Amino acid sequence: MPDELETFEDIRYLNSGNSRQKSAFATLQSYAILETLKAFDPLLVGTVPIGIDVDGSDLDIICNSGRAEGFQEILIENFSKFRSFKLYNTIIGGASILIARFYLNNWEIEIFGQELATRQQNGYRHMIAEYILLLVHGTELREKVIALKEGGMKTEPAFAAALDLKGDPYLALLELNLSDKDTSQS
Repeated sequence: MPDELETFEDIRYLNSGNSRQKSAFATLQSYAILETLKAFDPLLVGTVPIGIDVDGSDLDIICNSGRAEGFQEILIENFSKFRSFKLYNTIIGGASILIARFYLNNWEIEIFGQELATRQQNGYRHMIAEYILLLVHGTELREKVIALKEGGMKTEPAFAAALDLKGDPYLALLELNLSDKDTSQS
């Protein structure tokens, strides 16, 4: 993986990005969202960090929830006062996930808690695969993916369609061998 991946560990890179990235940075900093979640190794993932978000994109934060009860208490104590707060459990890809959803400023924020290290969670793994693909394929891929997303497609299916990947788009992205930026499989 490229050295640039370390950038995603500290959200200050957002403050040097496009207007939506700067807005995301200001919101997360103003409300100390990541600081509040620090014990759970939070990472901002998804489309905003890699600059392929569209109107209506949200801020996705993944956490290693460890003891789910303690994580749930932190979420309720710190975020339940925000607009449209909702807390629920779901199963995604066979994993039990606790999700908090609420709104701050002009952003919908979703915090995902899973008993798995954040860098092993699919949200992070998908973002890194997409980031590498954007590095390799450049502006043309970025524009195709954004156009597909603006047409209503979710991110992973948009990448799969733009790259003509077959099968489940979520698995296809994870199965690409991108360790040396080699996308010849696609």
